[in-house]
Amino acid sequence: MGVKSFSDIVILAGGIGERLWPASVPENPKQFLSVDGNLSFLQSAIQRALALEPDGKILVITRGSLVKGVAEQCVSLAEKSSTDDKEKILKDLIIVAEPQPRHTCAPLLLACKILQFFDQAEHTILTLASDHIISPVQSFLSDCKKASLAAKKGYFVCYAIPPSSPATGYGYIKAGSGLDGIENVFNIDNFKEKPDLETAKEYLKEGCYYWNSGMFAFTDTFFLNEVKKCEPSVWQAFENFTGDSLPKETKLMGIECIENWPPMSESYAKTPSIAVDNAVAERTDKAAAVMASFEWDDVGSWDSFEKYAVNGSGNKSISVGGKNNFVYSDLPVAFCGVSDLAVVVKNGKVLVMKKGAGDYMREIVKQAKTVFEG
Repeated sequence: MGVKSFSDIVILAGGIGERLWPASVPENPKQFLSVDGNLSFLQSAIQRALALEPDGKILVITRGSLVKGVAEQCVSLAEKSSTDDKEKILKDLIIVAEPQPRHTCAPLLLACKILQFFDQAEHTILTLASDHIISPVQSFLSDCKKASLAAKKGYFVCYAIPPSSPATGYGYIKAGSGLDGIENVFNIDNFKEKPDLETAKEYLKEGCYYWNSGMFAFTDTFFLNEVKKCEPSVWQAFENFTGDSLPKETKLMGIECIENWPPMSESYAKTPSIAVDNAVAERTDKAAAVMASFEWDDVGSWDSFEKYAVNGSGNKSISVGGKNNFVYSDLPVAFCGVSDLAVVVKNGKVLVMKKGAGDYMREIVKQAKTVFEG
């Protein structure tokens, strides 16, 4: 049973997921992958949105080149869903195609503008990433209710993940005083960029630092005002929406889409590319966080992916004279006398990686573009 806490859900689904190359590539990115051969990351995110039973819309904001793929994912999920969830997908889910990537502040402001065309009443919005693993769902729903209450009190709300290791790949939140009237919600003292290992160890020792999950809650009124105050260049880029109307409805495979819309293109041509963390979260004096009671993983490496993969997602492999190897492959793989390797064979490319070496992936992708595709 869902918890009616948010009127609308926004799912950001335009990333590439380079750290999971070569399975994740621009035309078939991480959010389309599955760790167990069942639902993809994106479909799981949409399921979480449906579980929240929003009265309003579910916006999936993505790249123009991915609109068809996103629509296919939505239709496939609808066919597997309950009658009510299928109806919600076909009636209230909208794919929004960004004209070009502009990080995360611009698409969230765009989402607020679009939602206001449907209903002038205040919207309480939850933003989700399209490539996370979250469980159990009931804990997530309970925490969302707290986030919604804080958002309605006029806060920009984050989800604080209790750290399980001194991770250097996440931004951190330093907890401040508790928020009056809402259990396990606190004011944020400050945000910390991705630390080096020694700093991350100090954060864990202090015990008041949490990972920032990249999910946010706010009302549209609050968010628009904060962008105007904190990052006026983004606000000004979107002023042309005033008094306009949504484009005529277009559907792809029965899913509503907004793309090639002149007001959106004009705004994106003028707006700077800036993360909502830098534009609003770190500048507002009304930042709060829910201490997450759910398990969370952004699956940002092959080491992380392996933790959730079921038998290598059905891939066949043999190993002689070695152990602890992982395979995610279109082809059978044989290991001979080697251990602790991850082998990925997807999209006509092969990655052979020593486990724990995920920090090299961005450089690998950079060189692969030149050597393999240049």
